[in-house]
Amino acid sequence: MRDAENIREVERLGIDMMGFICWEGSPRFVREVPAYLPDCPRVGVFVNPSLDEIQKYNEAFGFNFIQLHGTESPEFCKAVREKTGCKVIKAISIQTPSNSPLKGEDKSLGKENSLPLREGWGGSVAFLLFDTKCPTIGGSGQKFNWDILSSYRGELPFLLSGGIGPEDADQLRQFHHEKYLGFDINSRFEVEPGIKDIEAIKNFISSIRQHESH
Repeated sequence: MRDAENIREVERLGIDMMGFICWEGSPRFVREVPAYLPDCPRVGVFVNPSLDEIQKYNEAFGFNFIQLHGTESPEFCKAVREKTGCKVIKAISIQTPSNSPLKGEDKSLGKENSLPLREGWGGSVAFLLFDTKCPTIGGSGQKFNWDILSSYRGELPFLLSGGIGPEDADQLRQFHHEKYLGFDINSRFEVEPGIKDIEAIKNFISSIRQHESH
């Protein structure tokens, strides 16, 4: 998010968190602090930043969470938490079906990632965000096979991300995992990079919450 009025409109929908991308490689990069910042928890999104860079943005935006999408180590995540006082979200890229066969033993999460998730992140981050592995850093609009996450046995709760769109409400309602906290939406709900489609988000949230109320 970066447009003041768009931020206000999304905030009125009762969302739980709002992200601000602090990485110059993204078309959603926030080049300056918006004229309006939301009262809901704010998430600063970074890719392989320095601690000083994070602190600079944190002082300007007043983040509650720092979300890291690069190759940051558990030690770096812990340092971010200690320096900023923010909770840390670590994004983990999951192979898509096109480049990771799902038959037999899963090679994308169960084999390569489950041990480091279980052993390495517990004392460093608040929760994980599972996103689709792609040539870019997020915002690909592509989903991975969520069934892969049935092999996740880590202690940390997680957010589901990666190409979630308006047509995915039914699939989200059917997704269950004891560590699942919620979902992250972005590019599939935009009219242009950084500007969200308010009506699409409103209808999507309404569909999810109506189901939860039952």
